[in-house]
Order: sequence, then structure tokens, then C-alpha cells
Amino acid sequence: MKPYPTWKFVLLALVALVGVIYAAPNLFGDDPAVQIVRDDGSPPPDSVAAPIEAALSAEGIAPLSSRLEGAQWVVRFGSADDQLEAADLLRPALGRGYGVALNLVPKTPAWLQGLGAKPMNLGLDLRGGVHFLLEVDVDDIFVRAQERYLNDLPAFLRRENIRYSGRRAEGDSVRLEFPDSARAAAAQAALSSEFPELALSPGQDDPLVLTARLSEEEAKRLVDFAVRQNLTTLRNRVNQLGVAEPVVQRQGAARIVVQLPGVQDPSRVKDLLGATATLEYRAVVEDGDAYAAAASGLAPSGTELFYTREGNRPVLLKREIIAAGSQLIDASATVDENGQPAVSVTLDGAGAKRMFAFTEANVGKPMAVLFREREVVTNYNAKGEPMREQREVEEVISIATIRGVFGKRFQTTGLTSKEAHDLSLLLRAGALAAPVEIVEERTVGPSLGADNIAQGQMAALIGLIAVMVFMAVYYNVFGLVANVALVLNLVLLVAVMSAIQATLTMPGIAGIVLTLGMAVDANVLIYERIREELSGGASPHEAIESGYGRAFLTIADSQLTTLIAAVVLFALGSGPVKGFAVTLSIGIATSMFTAIVASRALVHLLFARRSLRDLPV
Repeated sequence: MKPYPTWKFVLLALVALVGVIYAAPNLFGDDPAVQIVRDDGSPPPDSVAAPIEAALSAEGIAPLSSRLEGAQWVVRFGSADDQLEAADLLRPALGRGYGVALNLVPKTPAWLQGLGAKPMNLGLDLRGGVHFLLEVDVDDIFVRAQERYLNDLPAFLRRENIRYSGRRAEGDSVRLEFPDSARAAAAQAALSSEFPELALSPGQDDPLVLTARLSEEEAKRLVDFAVRQNLTTLRNRVNQLGVAEPVVQRQGAARIVVQLPGVQDPSRVKDLLGATATLEYRAVVEDGDAYAAAASGLAPSGTELFYTREGNRPVLLKREIIAAGSQLIDASATVDENGQPAVSVTLDGAGAKRMFAFTEANVGKPMAVLFREREVVTNYNAKGEPMREQREVEEVISIATIRGVFGKRFQTTGLTSKEAHDLSLLLRAGALAAPVEIVEERTVGPSLGADNIAQGQMAALIGLIAVMVFMAVYYNVFGLVANVALVLNLVLLVAVMSAIQATLTMPGIAGIVLTLGMAVDANVLIYERIREELSGGASPHEAIESGYGRAFLTIADSQLTTLIAAVVLFALGSGPVKGFAVTLSIGIATSMFTAIVASRALVHLLFARRSLRDLPV
């Protein structure tokens, strides 16, 4: 036999060692834990440890650990009962500004964590968790659009010196009334040019009436935009929970699926999902007395009273909206020409026109960014019982001076670095996020997930034992070599999935079981080729060389066709189907390595230096 290169033995040893290290975290299991996050997404301060310890000590609950892990404060417990009781104690103890969620946290040793080794993420069907189906309130989108056009259309007509005699909302449209037919015709021509997204039509019975409603294409665009923005918003919000591999994806035209593996308490999730946000650019009223309006509770005509987020200072803003979240294309944190933090904003065509016209006439004047949010707040009564209620939040998050004329792209300045980052997130994720309603809610308990894991492990174990017994009986010593390669293949498969943090689901377990059966296909092809060579009169050493050399192309062809099928499944499938495709693809790669490199190395160690008359194959 030809000498087997030393570097291949070294490579095999290193791959096996790395595989064992990165597969090992899956053996340690999880701790029931309570995760504590701040509502603004920043890490909780060290001072939060004191009220946590006091609340738990008062009830005699001893946690395994309580420390900051990443952006969450994690309190680990020895039992699920302590976890549940602690969560009920910590919510009222910490109060508003903090979120308390139940989760399962891996108990991987610190030395493995230091090497970057993590356990595989488990899907909802294996780990348990919560599943929500949300429906976007489409009617609210159209109501907000109608309110906007009810102000925008008359404002435009005034700028164009086209007199109108009345306006009002009528059904899903805006009704404009004119004193004569000439002005009605002029208004229709001007509005058609300025607002191409509107369908304009004269009144059926009154030619002095002009009706404006959203075109079918614009209505679809608004719904699509709102759903996409809601997806971004919800992803940002569920990330506060520190959930591994959350699923937030669109389903149909106006529905969103949220799956959070490991989360055992849906209340915190409901608080996050129930909130909605919108964003508006408005002009600041400079000559008005905001403090007098705040004292009297009455704002002058054409204005509205709001308060700043920082300092709770009263601010009077004009009712007319310059640009809304629906007109936002992009936003990012950046710096201005002086190197100071800023937010770069990009508007669509309609928004750019309005912003250009406004800034051209208002250089040197202030403009405000108004943040509106509908959120679900959980308070606690004297008995510690949770009380859920909705509240409207209206805050001026930024006031900046207009320094020049701009339209499509502009910067908001006067912010700190953190404010610029937060504002860019609000602009991207909070723009025109329409209200959502939870239409379906399911909770998968950890016990059911544990049952699924046990069943999956049993299926994999039975499949592994059956294959190993067959190979050992049918191919003798070579069968034992194939079995060693099969075990190594399983270790490498788990290690790769853990390293890339792939999510394992029940279909993924099916993919592993299938991979176990496919993993020996290459060895079977090789061993049958060796038998053919022996029957043809070749020596044992020549048969081994020919078996591994000539069977390679056949093995590659068979594995490649399966890989193509897996790629198609991944590209066209979704959810569990993709999980199956990922597992199968990784299994094909690892089985090729173990069959061609690992098994050949073992065969060389056993037979290369021995004088053979026959082979135990």
C-alpha cells in the first residue's frame, strides 16, 4: 500500500479534537433562569443586584448565580418552581423600566465558553416556548393616511392660491368642496400632479365636489410598507429578551408569526408585541407660549401641545405634518461636517418634495421629531397582582435647527452618540408601525419539548445501533472501522451545527437520522469495490488502494445529487423544511470527510504494515 500522508493523520486528529470540543456543550443542559432587561435595551446596572437579592432572600429563594451576561441580567435557579416564584417576585420589585422574562439558559462551563463553544439552538418544538400569530390593523393604516391627507390637501391648495369652501372625511376618502367649477377643475389638475398616489374624481351629483382616495396601488404599498416596518420593529423588540434564534416572519399579506424558543412566560412578550409606534416631522411654534398652554391645558388653534422625552419640557407643534414614517426609505447614525453625532434620513419622492418646500421657507427655524407609541404596560397592585393596560406615549424626541434647504436626504443634528443611534433605530423600526392584534397564541411547555427531544434521541440511537450492528456483522473489521467513522460523523455534525448556531427542530432530527443511514453509503461503495478487486485476483493491499481510489467519483456523484436536493429545499422551503435541509447538507459534508479521510486513515493504521493473505471484509 502507498504510505498515507502524515498531514492527513494530523488533520484528522485536529478535526476530531475540535469536533469533540464544539459538540461537548450540548451535554450540559440548561438552567431555569430569569432574564432581566431594561426597556431601552441597555444593560442593567450593577445596582440592580441589591433589589434582586432582597426580594429573593425575603422568600428564602437561593439562586445558583445572579450576574450580568451580555446585555441581560441573568438569575439562575436549581428548579423551575424557584424560577416561577422568583419571576413573580422580581416584576413588582424592579418596577417599570425593566422587563422580566422566563428562559432556559445553557450551563456550559466557562472554559468552553472561552473557546466560543455553545450548544445548538433548539427550535420551538424541542425547547418549548411561545408562538404568536399577529395581524396588522390595516384599517388603522388607512385612517392615519386619511387624517394626513385631510390636512395636507387643504394646505397645498392654500399654497397654490386655490380657494376651497369646505373639507371633511367621508368613508375612506377626503371630500373637498369648491365655490365654482373653475376652481374645482384647477384643484383637480394641481392635486393630480402633486399627489399622484391619490385617485381624484368629481362628485357624482355635485360638480363642485372633489373626492380624493388612495389608489389601489398606493393602498397596497402602504400596507406592505407597514408590515415590513412592523417586522423590523418586532425583531428589535424581541431581541431585548435575549432569545436564541427567535423567528419573526411574514405570513400572508398582513400577518406576522413570532416564535420564541425557550421563553416560558408570554406576558413580557405580549407587552412588547402590543406596542405600536409612529414617527412624524413637525414644525415648532416659536411665537407660542408652551408653558401657558401646559398650565391651561389648551393649545392655540392649529397647534398641539407635547412634551420632550428629556426634561419633560412642553413644546407647541403645528398640526400639519411635514413628513411621516410612511415616507421614510432609510435612516442611519452618522456624523455631521464637524464630526458631531447625527442621523442621516432618506425620504421618498412625495416626502422629499414636502420637506424641500418646508425647509426652503424655514431656514434657521426649529423642526421637531414626534414619536408616538401605543404600548401595553403591566403594573402591580398592593397584592402584587399584575394589571395590564394600554397607554399612549407622545414624546418629542428631537428638536433640530434647519441649517439649509434639503429634501430627499438630510441630517438631524444636536444629538449625543447614543441619541443618534437610538433615533436612527426609531426612524427605521418605528415608522408607521400599524397596530397589531394577537389572533393566535400557543405555549409549548418545556416538558413537551423534552419529550420530543427524548423521542428524537431514541430514534437516532435506534438508527445508529441498527446501522452499526449491520456493518459489523456484514463487513467484519471493516464494518467496525465504518462504525468509528459513523460516530465521528455524528460528533462533527453536532459540532458544526453548534458552531454556526443552527437551530435544531424535529425535522432536523429526522435529517440527522437520515444522515446516519447515508453516512455508511460511501463505506458500502468502497467495501464492495474492495470485494470486487479481491475476487478479480488483486492482492489485499492493491484491493484497498483500488477500493478507495476508484470509488471516490461514485461517492462524490451520489452525495452531490443529494446536496442539490438539499439546496433546493433550503431555497424554496421555510421554517422546519429549511432546518431539515441545513442538517442534511452539513451531514453530507461530514460524511464525505469521515468516509474518505477518517475510515481510510484507520484502515491504513490496521493493515498497511501487515502481511495479508486475505481481508476481513
